[in-house]
Amino acid sequence: MIAHIRGKLFSITPSHAIIECAGLGYHVHISLQTYSQIQDAVVGQEVFLHTLSIYREDSAQLFGFSRVEERSLFLMLTGVSGVGLVSALILLSTFSLEELSSAIANGNHTLIQKAKGIGLKTAQRIIIDLKDKILTFQPDIDDNATFVTSSTKSEAMEALAVLGIPPKAAEKLADKFVKENPEISVEHLIKNILKSI
Repeated sequence: MIAHIRGKLFSITPSHAIIECAGLGYHVHISLQTYSQIQDAVVGQEVFLHTLSIYREDSAQLFGFSRVEERSLFLMLTGVSGVGLVSALILLSTFSLEELSSAIANGNHTLIQKAKGIGLKTAQRIIIDLKDKILTFQPDIDDNATFVTSSTKSEAMEALAVLGIPPKAAEKLADKFVKENPEISVEHLIKNILKSI
């Protein structure tokens, strides 16, 4: 898996960027959120994106994200039955991370349905599957909503899946340890889960 890419911007559109790295041009699918973060970069300027590579029988695709939290939420969304890669990008292009995470946490399926191609059943499924996985809107000192995903948990789950640990068992333990210690590191979370299985 390609975890990130750093290279010179060759071209950019609202849906993808081509980034040249070591003489190769990588076609990277992006959301409007990421586009808004890197659109001001001039051709030839160095850019950095967190990435996720998806391999299918007939294709290989690379997705790029300006924030690691966006990548985590993209992964969560694509894990929901009925939400494909395109639908996840549409959701992340329609809403900010804060808006989408808040809608999921608050069960606001009406807002989620405003994204193109997302019907009532899919919106409800997203809420049911992800409501407990998203730690959202924690007011800070200025009373502004700060987006917090359980990126530690997501990274740990990815690592555990590679190790062949069943996701259901790992997720229950991850929730328990994150609740006990919200500041837990990925390394300690994985170790605690492995010790408990």
